Amino acid sequence: MDATGSTDSTEHVDARRRDYYAGMLMAAVGLGAIYDGIRYSIGTLSQMGPGFFPVSIGVALVCTGVAIAVVARYAAPQDGEKKLAPERKAWCFILGSIVAFIVLGKYGGLVPATFAIVFISALGDRENTIWRALLLAAGMTVLCVLVFWWALSLQFPLFQWG
Repeated sequence: MDATGSTDSTEHVDARRRDYYAGMLMAAVGLGAIYDGIRYSIGTLSQMGPGFFPVSIGVALVCTGVAIAVVARYAAPQDGEKKLAPERKAWCFILGSIVAFIVLGKYGGLVPATFAIVFISALGDRENTIWRALLLAAGMTVLCVLVFWWALSLQFPLFQWG
């Protein structure tokens, strides 16, 4: 035990266990996406079917999840690691941003929905300022409009009222 009354080895084991379970959960979600995606036509790279994207994302999730779990399982203990407090504020901002995106996407359009999700979730980072969050949200909104509305011609109005 150290001066604070906790042991570094148990904290490290807890963090590794959390990472291991998170990696396995990520792999399970990926397997679910693959399972649902293969029920549709996958197609080829030049003629993608409706199942291509879910299967591709599922494979990426499985690979990433397994990699996280393997690293967490076999990582060497590190000295001086401290246990961090749960980020309740960040979770609230992230969940709130998703709700704002859903509501504004339906009633406001792509631009306000994108700005809201990026701005609100950026406020969840304790090192972020309001100005940095505004700048990030503005930049991501411009990028989103260029990619999804202009380049991909996504049928999502930029602005709509009601």
